Amino acid sequence: MLQAIGLTSTRHRGLPPAVDDLTFEAGSGSVTALLGPPGSGKTSTLRLMLELEPGRGVTYFRGRPLHRVAHPAREVGVLLGDVPGHPARTVRGQLRMLCAAAGVPASRADEVLDAVGLVGLEDQRIGTLSLGMDRRLALASALLADPHTLILDEPAEGLVAREADWLHGMLRSHADRGGTVLYTTRDPKEAARSAGHVVTIDSGRLLADQEAADFSRTRLRPRVAVRSPHAARLAAIISREARAARRSVEVVTEASSSRLSVYGSSCAEIGDTAFRHGLPVHQLADEVGDTGPASRPRDSGVLGDGLRDNGLLRDGVSDCDPLSEGEGEGKGGDGAAAAARPATGIGAVAAASRRAAGGPAPAVESAGAQLPPRIRRRPARGPLRPVRYELRRLFGVRSTTLIVAITLVASAAVSVVLARNGRAPLPNVLVAWPSLLPLPPAALGAGLLGALSFGDEFRYPALAAGRGTVPRRLGLLLAKLAVSAGVALSLGLLVVLVSAESLRLVYGGDLVQVPSNVMSLAASWSGLTVGCAWAGLLAAGIFRVTAAGVAAVLAVPVLMVPLIEAVPKAPTARSMSGLPGRLRELTWLQWPQEADRWVLALVRVVAHPVGTALTLSLSVLVCAYLFTSLRGRVRW
Repeated sequence: MLQAIGLTSTRHRGLPPAVDDLTFEAGSGSVTALLGPPGSGKTSTLRLMLELEPGRGVTYFRGRPLHRVAHPAREVGVLLGDVPGHPARTVRGQLRMLCAAAGVPASRADEVLDAVGLVGLEDQRIGTLSLGMDRRLALASALLADPHTLILDEPAEGLVAREADWLHGMLRSHADRGGTVLYTTRDPKEAARSAGHVVTIDSGRLLADQEAADFSRTRLRPRVAVRSPHAARLAAIISREARAARRSVEVVTEASSSRLSVYGSSCAEIGDTAFRHGLPVHQLADEVGDTGPASRPRDSGVLGDGLRDNGLLRDGVSDCDPLSEGEGEGKGGDGAAAAARPATGIGAVAAASRRAAGGPAPAVESAGAQLPPRIRRRPARGPLRPVRYELRRLFGVRSTTLIVAITLVASAAVSVVLARNGRAPLPNVLVAWPSLLPLPPAALGAGLLGALSFGDEFRYPALAAGRGTVPRRLGLLLAKLAVSAGVALSLGLLVVLVSAESLRLVYGGDLVQVPSNVMSLAASWSGLTVGCAWAGLLAAGIFRVTAAGVAAVLAVPVLMVPLIEAVPKAPTARSMSGLPGRLRELTWLQWPQEADRWVLALVRVVAHPVGTALTLSLSVLVCAYLFTSLRGRVRW
């Protein structure tokens, strides 16, 4: 069961809150629709429930708030908008990445792909998927960890009738297995035919909390949709004849001036009236209208919702609609898109009652009943879970390989050019760092990869919808730091090897010699590449954009180093030559004597102006990240 208690969003600039003291429940084993017009606070309600927005109130998922759930992905599956993933990532790559984050086997990706009907499209890029396939992938992501609760924000918006029916069939199947389903919608008829419980809100406040049968009886009523080039004249005639006959007939002119909605009459009566007065009629169809306080006229063109059980329709199309077969599907116009719908509206409520009584289910439900199998083992825990996620995220797109390739090619070219005049020192030649550049290509590449590590997390938030704001998780931060450091070290080593091989190929093998201070140079080079990667990563995590990470990397040599060099230096009166021995005594650790050289090399790196600037920048970024990003509930 899901219980939302006192949800209230934070006010902004004196405006009323988008959600104001909202309390409702969504029971297990049923589908609950959160109904409201655009701007009523539906999406804000879901984000408050998932702790994605600041505010008051609490939401209990089977008696526990989300931040108290040990495995959030196992408890809640979320569909907010389109697929939150990099458009260049493949369908299978996206799901395998989420498998690593949720701690479930990678084979689970193939199971959910088969369940949602995406077999054969696993190697398709996310950016090339159609809306229907995109929504199927989003549902697969929500079902990946076999959650008990599904939370979806307008999942059927923009879908054609067949895709929408399939989606709602999947949701009903999940509820039949004992799960809880909560989805938002702006269409009262969709809520009536697809949900067993309807919660109506407007302006962030609760208007009604009803079972689907009560909702259909109180909020929906039959009407006749009329389209005519003389709609105003026809409306006046229908109203005049109704008053003369003392009949309760209501005529509403909708957004289109040629369309009318007539309540309290029938197709035959309106057709006779138009014929007697010689008025042409382009559409005449039975529909179901919304009479709730939050309703807005919508030219949805859905035919026959809720009238099948009354015998007024045959196969979902009104007998008095002569144009229903000629309309195009999915255009939001006069009806043909909805003509293929099975029992809808009030008829769906009756179908739900038949299911509860053990009667036969409609064909669309059986088609949507192929949910992925249950996960028997518990999700894996431990530090390797975020590391596996980060590795799949990093190497699941071609941009990583492209950046590495460009860095290696640029470094080799710069090294060959630097070695031509013979004036540049050999270390600068090997790392491709001329004095004209603020940083070598390897440092810039490592910084860009680090910035993309968090920049993509905010631009394509694959995890944020399901488990809160993921970049606030300490485990993910440590995993990103470790992976970015490994990538930076590997990139730095590859640059040196490629540069050395390029020099040997162009100028011969006599040019490249191993310097005597190779340990100090290796420590300096490693510290520079790793420091740039971390600076880009932390800055992108603080400002939530990749460009901020790249700017932080460039700010080290452009701004910080000149400031460090401008500080007047006092004469050195003491030496740190005995520092390794004193550290050994302080920590009571006995490390090899060879490690003393590494400690002294590290000290010299930090004492260098670039090392000092990079150390200060990283210290500031770490403090800023801890202050801005880890103030909330920290968990992986």
